[in-house]
Formats: sequence, structure tokens, C-alpha cells
Amino acid sequence: MFPVFLLLGCSIKDDRLFQYEGSKNKELFSISDEQYEKEEASFEYKIVPNDRLLVTVYVQSAAGSQQMNSILASRDTSGSNTKVQDSLGLLVTQKGTIRLPLINSVKVVGLTEDEASKVLITEYKKYIRSPYVTVEITNQRVVVIGEVKKPGIIPIVNGTMNLIEVISRSGYLTPLASRTNIQIIRGNLRNPEVRKIDLTDGKSLVSASLLLKPNDIVYVQARQMDGYNKAFKEIVPFFTTISSMLSPFVQMHVLQGDVYQNPNY
Repeated sequence: MFPVFLLLGCSIKDDRLFQYEGSKNKELFSISDEQYEKEEASFEYKIVPNDRLLVTVYVQSAAGSQQMNSILASRDTSGSNTKVQDSLGLLVTQKGTIRLPLINSVKVVGLTEDEASKVLITEYKKYIRSPYVTVEITNQRVVVIGEVKKPGIIPIVNGTMNLIEVISRSGYLTPLASRTNIQIIRGNLRNPEVRKIDLTDGKSLVSASLLLKPNDIVYVQARQMDGYNKAFKEIVPFFTTISSMLSPFVQMHVLQGDVYQNPNY
């Protein structure tokens, strides 16, 4: 029986991601009211390399007119006509800059959308009278994997999203999902911050933050018993194959035993 349990243990461990032995992150995540208001609820995303920015520049249509006309709306310059959200806008380089007509390269990394707009307005004022610039980050998203009906990438359209909204957009949890161990992985994957959320515990939800940030990973684990069931289903074909291979030898051994016991056989 030992090999069977060994195989079961390996299969379950391989099927469950983001396991940190001895990690403090095994405990349910909680945050104080002060931290929530200061760090979570007031969060505003700042531009990083590889973001895509949709930049639109407006000018007054005529002197004294209140009407604004767009003279520039940045689009993907790769030649593709795709409407995929991730391909819209100008790519922020590893140096943290974008290149625009008239003003050339401008550093925008580390700025919010509003701050980047103000920087570009200042630059365009050198060439255009009374410009107005809008900046929109187009590729903000959350990655959802594990036991949800539609895992994948979910665009963020309002700067932030909460966990319940993301799960709903993923088609909700599957019957195999563990409601007590939903993990939010945030930050650098070499040194991630892992938050464990129990959706069945109302008290823990009050002290936890369900707000998600761009590039967060939401991982919904399978229940442990379902892991055992899945592992068992995986090893059944193996033992079936071994049994079919050994069956002729077992039958031959039985026949030989009958011959020895009954010489008149």
C-alpha cells in the first residue's frame, strides 16, 4: 500500500500551486482599518515599463471657442488591426519613456494617469496653444487560475476590482473549488506577497481586503478530498496496465500449481 499513498501524495502536491512550506502566509490575511484606508482604498496605479498608454491630445477648434478637437490619438503602431485591449496604445519602454509627435521621448514611469497627463500638457505647451491631454493605461488586468469556470485574464476598467467581482467574471467557482483557501499573489514573483482569503468566514472577510490591484494573480485551490479523488483516478490506469501485463503469468502459475497437486489433471 505504501507506493499507492506515495503516488497519491505526489499527485496532490503537484496539483496544488503556490505552496510555501513554513511560510507565515498560511494564515488568513487581515489588515487594520487605518491600513485599508491609507493603502488599499486610496490606491492609484503608477505606470511601469511594458504598460500601454492611450494618449489623446486636444486643442481648441478656434480662438475663443470652447470646442476641443483631437489632433492625436495614439494607437498600436505594429500594423495590427486587432482590437485586443493589451495591444492598444503606446508601449512604455524599459527606460520608462514613450515617444510622441513633436515632443519625442517623455519619461512617464512612476506616474499616475493624471500625473502623466500634466507632464504631457507641459511638454505640448511648448508647441501648441492651450493643449489638453488624456492618458489611459489600457492593459491593466488580473490573472485568475484554478477552480473557476472560466480561468484567464480579466481586464481592469476602473483602476481596481474586488475579489467577488473577479470571481463573478470568471463564471464563479467550480464544484471542486475550496471556498476556504483562495490565494491572492501580488508583487514580484521572486518575492511575492501571498494573501489567503476564506470566503466562508464572515468575520475574516471584515478584516481582510478584497480589493485587487493590476497584475494580481487569483488562485482558487481544489478541495483536498477532490485532490485525492483526482490522484486516484490518475493512478487507476497505471495499475490496470500492470494487472493486464501480469495476468497471463498469474494464470500460468495457477495452472502449474493445479498440475502438481493433481497428477491426473
